[in-house]
Amino acid sequence: MQLWLIPALPLVGFLVNGLFGRRFSKSLINAIAIGSVALSFAWALRAVLGLDLTHPYTERYFTWIQSGALTINCDFTVDRLTAVMLMVVTGIGALIHIYSIGYMAHEGGYYRFFAFLNLFMFFMLTLVLAANFLVLFVGWEGVGLCSYLLIGFYFDKKFATNAGNKAFIVNRIGDFGFSLAMFYIFKNFGSLDFGAVFGQAAGKPESMLTVIGLLLMLGACGKSAQLPLYVWLPDAMAGPTPVSALIHAATMVTAGVYMTARSWSIYIHAPAAMDAIAIIGIATAFFAATIGLAQNDIKKVFAYSTVSQLGYMFVGVGCGAFSAGIYHLMTHAFFKALLFLGSGSVIHALSGEQDLRNMGGLRKKIRWTFLTMMCAAIAIAGIPPFAGFFSKDAILLAAHHRAPWLYWVGTITAGMTAFYVFRAIFLAFFGEYRGHEHPHESPRVMLVPLAILAVLSAGGGYLFKVPEYLGAVFPRMEIPEDPALMTISTLAGLAGIFLAWLMYVARPGMADSLAGAVNGLYTLVYNKYFVDEIYGAAVVDPVVNGSRAVLWQRVDAGIIDGAANGVGDRAQEIGGALRLLQSGNIRSYAAWVLFGSVVVIVAMAVAGGVR
Repeated sequence: MQLWLIPALPLVGFLVNGLFGRRFSKSLINAIAIGSVALSFAWALRAVLGLDLTHPYTERYFTWIQSGALTINCDFTVDRLTAVMLMVVTGIGALIHIYSIGYMAHEGGYYRFFAFLNLFMFFMLTLVLAANFLVLFVGWEGVGLCSYLLIGFYFDKKFATNAGNKAFIVNRIGDFGFSLAMFYIFKNFGSLDFGAVFGQAAGKPESMLTVIGLLLMLGACGKSAQLPLYVWLPDAMAGPTPVSALIHAATMVTAGVYMTARSWSIYIHAPAAMDAIAIIGIATAFFAATIGLAQNDIKKVFAYSTVSQLGYMFVGVGCGAFSAGIYHLMTHAFFKALLFLGSGSVIHALSGEQDLRNMGGLRKKIRWTFLTMMCAAIAIAGIPPFAGFFSKDAILLAAHHRAPWLYWVGTITAGMTAFYVFRAIFLAFFGEYRGHEHPHESPRVMLVPLAILAVLSAGGGYLFKVPEYLGAVFPRMEIPEDPALMTISTLAGLAGIFLAWLMYVARPGMADSLAGAVNGLYTLVYNKYFVDEIYGAAVVDPVVNGSRAVLWQRVDAGIIDGAANGVGDRAQEIGGALRLLQSGNIRSYAAWVLFGSVVVIVAMAVAGGVR
């Protein structure tokens, strides 16, 4: 089946555009970048449809590392979980590549942007296809690198480079946990291959599996932006909007969820680790949703929404509903990619404006963008029969089955989600226009991907029954549907939409009055609970200042440079003294020869007298 072609095709696109793209026309760059991803999608679809994925299909290419008991093979494997991820990554990736033609048309570094997108696709597909933890880790680190490159794409702007650095550094914390997990897995299992590790998991001590599960969770918290490592993702909006859609909504940030679900055999025997995942997930979902209530940057609203929705996926995985978590991963890719691409269309229409307070009335000026974004907004609000309803309720039912309080917090979060997403919709598209530009609809090359994603957001949950498809991968959870609970969660979403309409359409001044009435709380939420400032004061400043005072001034300058400079100074002093002997005066040399001869004779005489 040659699975290696799936990631190799985008890699070829990266190499060709990256090395020679400066000389190419934009049309040729587009053909290479989009063609490679489209071919990757076609080959992945061929593999998914052509293989019997009831059992995993594995291809072994070569032995990568052989050292004592450690053997790491470069293997790719496909099962039904991989199939879902392949379709999401290549399908959504292809649409975002097409959209980028219009969005990036007037930007510098055009070839570089598409080369980086292709490189990201290569690493993400490597991560998904990996048959062992180390190959997965290569893809894991690779998407982190691409995230850094794409977030900091506008490298001449300090806020973009700072955001790229922040994403890279914060993710290293999670990656350290992942690395420790791999060491501990090899120590106790003697292998890093998924088949060997997961096949032995049932017979290992619970305490060991809990440690492994918690370390893997740390890695997932970094990559999937969960508390306390979520802070990089909102700042990642500094990158171009297609980057926000591809990396920080639809694919890369879901890597942690995928890795956790892939490791279900470990987690199912480590209930404490699963509880930790569920608690972190629900805390992240609620916490990020509250911040989203007060943001005015349209991309920041959807960024905190992404953090919150990833929390939902963690709740699903932590409650043992692995298929529900992956189900929401897929539907979230549809509607969140659409929200980000739609916001990019709005920004494009307003010549770079991102502040919701400078928008309004756009539904009459960019009608197609408005209609498609409405589909995404209804889907994320969990209103039937749109896609988000099916996956969100599958998670909430599993949460209620595990612990009813998880369900109620999740339902309240669903209401807040509906509120802040429709707040953004109403501020952008309803009322009077408050901006200064002349809005214009985006070109067709941007609108066609929006239309396809709108169809998927509307009907994807009904068309793609992921939990049934993944029945052969994960243990089945027999949770009967509860119409009462499903009705309550739907009503929460409708209540959020109604409140947003009441405060921003029916009574536009109501929101400002409410904010004034709870000014302290509003200020706290608007400033994102001052988490970045707290991290800066508690972690960043002590590390930076301590590094300067201790490592630089004392260790580097005082000890290392002091020792090196001291040796140099002493050598210079000795050399200066010896230089005096080389005066160039013949009479001086003769005197020194005479003096030396006398010293030698006296020494010999003394030595003879002693004998």
